Amino acid sequence: MSEKTLTESSGESAVDAQPEASAKRWWILAVIALAQLMVVLDATIVNIALPSAQADLGFSDGNRQWIVTAYALAFASLLLLGGRIADLFGRKTAFLVGVAGFAAVSALGGAATNFEMLVTARALQGAFGALLAPAALSLLNTTFTDAREKAKAFSVYGAIAGAGGAVGLLLGGLLTDALDWRWTLYVNVVIAVFAFAGGWILLHNHRDAANSRLDVPGTLLVAAGLFSLVYGFSNAETHDWNSPETWGFLIAGAVLLTAFAWWQTRAAHPLLPLRILLDRNRAASFLAVLISGGGMFGVFLFLTYYLQLNLGFSPTKTGVAFLPMVAALMVAAQVSTTKLVPRIGPKAIIPLGFAIAAVGMAWLTGIGVGSSYVSAVLPQLIVTGFGLGLVMPPAMQLATGGVAAEDAGVASATVNAMQQVGGSIGTALLNTLAASAATDYLVGKDPRNKLVQAQATIESYTTAFWWSAGLFAAGAVIAFLLFRRGVPEQDASAAPVVHM
Repeated sequence: MSEKTLTESSGESAVDAQPEASAKRWWILAVIALAQLMVVLDATIVNIALPSAQADLGFSDGNRQWIVTAYALAFASLLLLGGRIADLFGRKTAFLVGVAGFAAVSALGGAATNFEMLVTARALQGAFGALLAPAALSLLNTTFTDAREKAKAFSVYGAIAGAGGAVGLLLGGLLTDALDWRWTLYVNVVIAVFAFAGGWILLHNHRDAANSRLDVPGTLLVAAGLFSLVYGFSNAETHDWNSPETWGFLIAGAVLLTAFAWWQTRAAHPLLPLRILLDRNRAASFLAVLISGGGMFGVFLFLTYYLQLNLGFSPTKTGVAFLPMVAALMVAAQVSTTKLVPRIGPKAIIPLGFAIAAVGMAWLTGIGVGSSYVSAVLPQLIVTGFGLGLVMPPAMQLATGGVAAEDAGVASATVNAMQQVGGSIGTALLNTLAASAATDYLVGKDPRNKLVQAQATIESYTTAFWWSAGLFAAGAVIAFLLFRRGVPEQDASAAPVVHM
């Protein structure tokens, strides 16, 4: 569809639309950032509240993981469908339905009277999040067309995507300590009121892929494939890797996703047009998001355990302990997207960020039973956060930049899917490796000795940190090999038209 057709279909000329867009684009960024924060928070905010929820509702330890897994399964498996819905039916519609639905099911979860009700609410949160997240990112990509302003906008968005997990830990701790575990869900209603009002006032609907159709076979294949993949890795945390419930679903996921890729070359209206993946910088960016998503769980998950179980931090204090990392990530996000990548290019900056994050994680392996947060954790968190700030925001910008307007939603969904799948893979692998390290350490020792037990947990944490460092180091090599040299060019022909 031509730029002229797009602007005419919105009922205003490009000349008339541009001043209006210019006047309110930063308010739109605030609304998008607020909605994205709500989605990212829910990946971790409930984690800290789980012990309180378990005591209140009386579910077993075995069922506890499903409060987290239900969200991840629905979110990951429906992301590409959510992105395509935004392209087909309009980003404002998708955004508002996603925000309102997310708030409604969050309230349902907060009012849960039993385990089944809470799990259902979490799964529905994931479904509405899968509609909201791609709509938000594609709105950002189509709202900002000036290269410098787009870089600033993505620095904010990328910082939220990278640091939202840590903010979730802080907010979850504060709400659980000060109020009740249910407020880790009710808080979404408060956030959603402002995001919905802002979206209703500031956004105008536009269907960039209105002449296309939904690829039903592709939707079924990719949804089933992503579900099987995430479910298989989730099972690896509670079952042996030799269990059919683990490898069976992983194989099924690989087969289904392979069939999906084949079908996309045959479909008249593909769900994920392969032209999105064939650009070298974009493919490298997708991989960078996947790897950073996997490695970040080595920071959030195991360091949370260490701070609370070994150093005796409260949930609130644990959340506060991550704030320096958040600050470093936000500073690096601003520098990388607005200064470094536009001048030097991603081939140098993103591998550098991975390398710095790898150094931070390797440095973090120095923790011990009686270590101090100030000397053994704080500097390492700052280094790791700064490194990730050089990776995630520019990778997200490059992954969605330059796509045609009708593909913006599904490209944005692919970014979110990469981060979610990376997190699922990272969680499963690091949990398995950490558990094996603790078991190996206890061989020939008295497991009843408290000091031995404490050291075994340290071994599990440091093993996870080493593997995270290795993952980031591999990311540095892959990014260096795949990204093109030089500064990415702005393709004027592919730049999306502003529709708000």
